[in-house]
Amino acid sequence: MLQGFFGTYTPRMDDKGRVTLPARYRKEFAGGVMLIRGQDHCLFVFTPEGFAEFAAAAINAPITDERARGYQRYMLANTDEQQPDTQGRISIPARMREYAQLSKDIVITGIGLRMEIWDAAEWQAYEARQEAAYAEPERGLLA
Repeated sequence: MLQGFFGTYTPRMDDKGRVTLPARYRKEFAGGVMLIRGQDHCLFVFTPEGFAEFAAAAINAPITDERARGYQRYMLANTDEQQPDTQGRISIPARMREYAQLSKDIVITGIGLRMEIWDAAEWQAYEARQEAAYAEPERGLLA
């Protein structure tokens, strides 16, 4: 059986900024959720273990390297730890909602080690932009 997160889910965000995680993955997130400002104006959602794996290189990068310090600061200062409530909801802080330009209509996508939270309209536009590259991937892209 495949490990990781897959699929596309379309919950709505409530007026308090809460989002219900996909029921299929609530067990994986029972121990907590690490919410991170991702690339492309989306949010990354990791389990604590997934976050530890993802963030290890950045956390352990030499502090004497200016670029590494910048990456560390940006990533870790824009990370929030959440504990899902009994209904499987997490609260997305206002600064993260603003960064990802989230409206009530959102999309949660499974991307293997992580999930991503997107504004629904932005996800639709992103998918449309990626269609040609997916249809004809660059030689060696995944090999």
